[in-house]
Amino acid sequence: MNWQIGDIVTRHSYEHDLLFRVQKISKEHAILFGEDFRLKVDAPLDDLKKVTESDHFLRRKEMKQNEDLSYRMFHQDYYLRSFRDYAQPTHEKEQNISQFRLCPKVLHIDGDSLFLKKCIQLYKRLGLQVHGMYVEESEMPEKIKELMEKVQPDILVITGHDSYSKQKGDEKDIRAYRNSKYFVEAVREARRFQPSLDQLVIFAGACQSHFESLIKAGANFASSPTRINIHALDPVYVVAKAGYTPFMEKVNIYDVVSKTITREKGIGGIETRGLFRVGLPYMKELPITNEKSKDE
Repeated sequence: MNWQIGDIVTRHSYEHDLLFRVQKISKEHAILFGEDFRLKVDAPLDDLKKVTESDHFLRRKEMKQNEDLSYRMFHQDYYLRSFRDYAQPTHEKEQNISQFRLCPKVLHIDGDSLFLKKCIQLYKRLGLQVHGMYVEESEMPEKIKELMEKVQPDILVITGHDSYSKQKGDEKDIRAYRNSKYFVEAVREARRFQPSLDQLVIFAGACQSHFESLIKAGANFASSPTRINIHALDPVYVVAKAGYTPFMEKVNIYDVVSKTITREKGIGGIETRGLFRVGLPYMKELPITNEKSKDE
């Protein structure tokens, strides 16, 4: 078989359960990135099967349905509430005063450029302002301070690819994970920059990541409590939930995980204050997300 970088494949040994794209090729092995999940694995070339265009289309159609369901759940249950209920004027004299809504600034650092692009598209679809940066996982700890100083984010996402290997140790040993140690180090560096869990909300991790270490390092939300694969877009829904929760309220953790695609087995977190604010009067020069609430 003539393998090429970018080929979409499945693995015989895992009964073709997930789609991967070939990232690197050596003599007998390939490094694979999950097509929809934040998973990075090594695989023998003879274990791979190239996916046909028709099969790829059907699998992507099914996954797209799951993605659209999560978007609809978020939009209906929370996005509308944040803009219509929380921002609605309560007194008659307020009815003629235009309001603005101030959403938090997001810095999304991703070890996969294609996933980063997909995430940025969803952020924009959800009305969030985001600065996206592609950084390889191993370089994240050393680059995090510079990026945070430049962007001054309210929410930080540290993600990419990860995986757990039984051959390297048990699940409690962070050395048995491909990139968890880099995510943990990056979170620690971010917390040196901003220690407050409410002034900087952090999501960290990828597929099968060492959840406990990420939370202990200072992440508000992380993957993966049961070491399962998480969907590429899951971090965006976590961020959106924190970003559209009013600052006087706590982010509902149960609500956060229910809007993600992989849910509570893939995402967990701690109590966190929301970051969404309303102000007045509306002025074009202000860095706002939308205009008047009464026109929604």
